[in-house]
This record gives sequence, structure tokens and C-alpha cells, in this order.
Amino acid sequence: MSYKRVLTVQDISCVGQCSLTVALPIISACGIETAVLPSAVLSTHTAGFTGFTFRDLTEDIPAIMAHWQKEGIMFDGIYTGYLGSTEQIDLVAALFDNCAKEGAAIIVDPAMADNGKLYPAFDGEYVNAMKKLCGKADYVLPNITEACFLTDTEYKTEYDRAYIDGLITKLAALGAKNVVLTGVSYEEGKTGVVVFENGEYSYYKHDFLPNSCHGTGDIYASAFTGSLLRGKTPYESAQIAADYTVECIKATAGLDNHWYGAAFEVVLGKLIEMLK
Repeated sequence: MSYKRVLTVQDISCVGQCSLTVALPIISACGIETAVLPSAVLSTHTAGFTGFTFRDLTEDIPAIMAHWQKEGIMFDGIYTGYLGSTEQIDLVAALFDNCAKEGAAIIVDPAMADNGKLYPAFDGEYVNAMKKLCGKADYVLPNITEACFLTDTEYKTEYDRAYIDGLITKLAALGAKNVVLTGVSYEEGKTGVVVFENGEYSYYKHDFLPNSCHGTGDIYASAFTGSLLRGKTPYESAQIAADYTVECIKATAGLDNHWYGAAFEVVLGKLIEMLK
């Protein structure tokens, strides 16, 4: 078996089970060497905590990239999550050009919006920069809200397949080679993912769980990345990631006062079994 190395670029929230503290263990559990490039360090994530610390690491990224280039360090895949500014997006685009091996998988999770709204720190300029980054991706993993912002489409909570197919067509028009659209529900009590690969659409549905957890998008994208780098097809990777995320939500539901994240660690063994 080939031993692959993936780079993930996103922030470190020291407490809160999201971003790098999710990506590093999950991708590692998939048997992939996981290198990290932190875009910022926070004492906790920003959803529900107050008074958190924040240190922006944007200025460190060019020197880190230059050192990797000097050492000839390259990656079989690069996966990006939450990026804090348009400047960081531009630097990540340079990483794609300078630090990805030929044929490397470029995976972009445009983590910037949910429930019809952008995250508070972002604006139209950020969205436009993210459009360009998605255009350089082999795989883009938005939720419906993010897809709407990326494609200048009206956000709807009630929709049909034509609406979803239209979103994916517009995402592909940005330049993204493959699209994995999450949170797609065509019937009550069910949700799932639509995978657009080589011009073909496929849909994987599973039960909709009423309890939501912070960081499940990061869990999903990390499990997708790890599965893909292990040699699974995009559809298989999307399915594994969905099933694993469901297991994480179920595990969290049984815990008292665990509001800040999902208990992904206790079901990592199930993810490993799914990959066999």
C-alpha cells in the first residue's frame, strides 16, 4: 500500500472539537500521514464561548511554504477548511501551485456559511475569493447555503432536484472538477449528499438526526479526505463520511452537557472498519 501525505490548512481551536483538532486525528486514523498548516490559534471556537483568545497566523504562511519548497516537501493531497481572510485564500491558492504533487487531490471545504447566512466575519469580497479557490479544486464540499453564495443563487429551504442540480451545475462552472453537496433532503426524516463526478450525479441518503452538533462539517470533510486518499471513489468517500458523521452525532446524543462539539473520538474505530 502506498503511504500518502496530505496537508490540511485551517485554524486550531484548542477546545471545541472542530477544524484541525478534528482533521488531524480523523485523517490519521484513515492511515494517511497528516501535515498541518494552522491559519490561526483560538483558545476555543467561537460558537457559544465568550472571551476566547485569537492569534492570526497569516504572516507565517509564506515563510512556511518557502521552507517546504526549499526542502522539496510536497503533498499527495491538500485539504482546506475554515480560512479567516481573503489574504489567506490567496496564500492557499499559492500552496496548491507550489506544494501539491502532480495528480494531487485538491479538496476545498468552503466553510463560510450555514442556514442561509454568511458567518459574521465574512462578506462579498470573501465569497468572491472563495469562488476562485473552488475553481482550482478537484473536490469542493459545500453545504446548500455555501453553494448558494458561491453561485449567486437564492437560498431555499424547500426545493426539488432541479434546484439542487442547478446549484451543482453552477459550482462546476466555477471550475471545480467534482462536487459533493451536503445536507440535501428530498423527503421528511431523511438527508444526504449529492455527488457530481465526471458529469454523473449520485445521491446517498440517510436518517436525519434532530440533534445538531458543532463541527460536523469538519468531521465530514476530514473523513471524506481520509477515505479518498485511501483509494476510495468519491461516492464511496462521501458515503463513508456521511455514515461516520451520523455515528458521531449519535454518540454525542448520549452525553450530558456536550454542546460544543461532536464526540468523534469514541467512534473512530467504526470509521476504520468502514474503510476495510
